[in-house]
Amino acid sequence: MKFTFVSRPSGAVGLAMLALLFVCAQCPAQFTPSTGPGSTNSIPQAQLIQPEELVHLLQAAGTGKPLLLQVGSHLLFDEAHITGSVYAGASSQSAGLQQLQSMVASFSRKKFIVLYCGCCPWNRCPNLGPAFKQLHDMGFSNVKVLYLANNLGADWVAKDYPVERSH
Repeated sequence: MKFTFVSRPSGAVGLAMLALLFVCAQCPAQFTPSTGPGSTNSIPQAQLIQPEELVHLLQAAGTGKPLLLQVGSHLLFDEAHITGSVYAGASSQSAGLQQLQSMVASFSRKKFIVLYCGCCPWNRCPNLGPAFKQLHDMGFSNVKVLYLANNLGADWVAKDYPVERSH
C-alpha cells in the first residue's frame, strides 16, 4: 500500500503510516477480496463514478454538487480527504453504519450522495459495500460510489485532485 499524501517530516509520516497499516491489518477483508451482498462486487457498475468525473462535477458551477461522505478509517480522513467531504464513520462496523444512518436521516431520499473510502484496493474494501447497502435499504435513490482502484493516495492525491487535511 503506497500513499503519497504529505510533505511533513518523515517521522510524522512514518508514525501515521504505521498506524494506518495497523488499522488495515485488523481488517480481515484487507487480505481477501470481499464477496457477498455487502461487498464492493455487489455495487452495480451504473452506480460507480470515476475520479475524473467527480473532479469535473465538483469544479462545475451550479448547485448540483453531491454530498461527499467518507466511510472508511477516521485516520485516513484526518490524513487527507476529498475537499468538502464529511466523515461518516467506518461502515465495516455497526457503529459506523449507525453514524452514517444518523447523518443522512433528515435528507431527501433523492439527495445526490457520493460515497468513498480509499483505504485499500477496490476489491478488498470492507466499507463501501455496507455503506452503499445501508443507503439503498434506507431508500436513497441517487447514490454513487467513487471507484478508487488502488487507494485514495494513488488514485486521487497523487493526481493532484483537491484534498484537505485535518491536521
